[in-house]
Amino acid sequence: MRRALELAASVRGTTSPNPWVGAVLVTAGGTTFEGATRPPGDAHAEVVALDGAAAQARGATLFCTLEPCGHHGRTPPCVDAIVAAGVARVVVALTDPDEQVSGAGLRRLREAGLDVEVGLCADQAGALLAPYVKHRTTGRPWVVLKLAATLDGRTAAPDGSSQWITGDQARADAHRLRAESDAVLVGAGTVRADDPALTVRLADGRDPRRIVLGRAPEGARVHPATQVEGDLEKILDGLGGDGVLQLLVEGGATVAHAFHTARLVDRYVLYLAPALFGGDDATALFAGEGAPTIDDVWRGRIVTIDRLGDDIKVELEALEAVA
Repeated sequence: MRRALELAASVRGTTSPNPWVGAVLVTAGGTTFEGATRPPGDAHAEVVALDGAAAQARGATLFCTLEPCGHHGRTPPCVDAIVAAGVARVVVALTDPDEQVSGAGLRRLREAGLDVEVGLCADQAGALLAPYVKHRTTGRPWVVLKLAATLDGRTAAPDGSSQWITGDQARADAHRLRAESDAVLVGAGTVRADDPALTVRLADGRDPRRIVLGRAPEGARVHPATQVEGDLEKILDGLGGDGVLQLLVEGGATVAHAFHTARLVDRYVLYLAPALFGGDDATALFAGEGAPTIDDVWRGRIVTIDRLGDDIKVELEALEAVA
């Protein structure tokens, strides 16, 4: 199952709006065949592994990071292929929360006489598929707020200059994060100040859909972009309805504050450079009123800490997100 999770992670940026799934088939003789979900319209992970095994799939055990689908979508049901191949046992990490699946695939496998086990490495699979799970259970995208700052929490100098606070490895990792996201959102103020392209240039992967909160000037590099205004929750509902599983919010400080204070952020990603502005006149991470008392301070849980060249990457979530 750990290998299946690695396979799923390897296709993280290519399968959306389908879930990124990995599968490993172990034959009765101990030979393994691997599969990972291909782009929409192509084969799911289980079928890729079965196709590799061919006749050797009979009597085998299939490990899947997510419940195999039992309905017709862009492709035929995976459970039909599993049963037809003569697989004897299926081990699944996570039940699919999609209402079209949600236990139906497991039920059909059991009705066909297969031995089915659920829950192996469920926590790891749930963390990997968190954007998909949230989208299928709430209709909204998983929101990642990306911030880059000096160690004293400043993002731009008093004169407005802000580029290249972090080093090459951190910037490449931020582009990887873009490639994993279905859409990236910035405020119109950031577009006017920095004219970002918001494309993937320093990592492999596709460019995300570009969303501007407000009105971007004509001729800005962010175009073509979707321009939105109004209630953030309604904006998220609309993006979720359009199939956006993960939304990356890149700023600026006013937009970051709006998402943070509305408690709409699922994951915070902070890139911290070994630099200090050394004063209180540089731009802070958030623009707006903060917690009025220590009791009101937002508290979360640090998920990972990584060294990227000279910089540090910190990922954290709200405590309720990991309860």
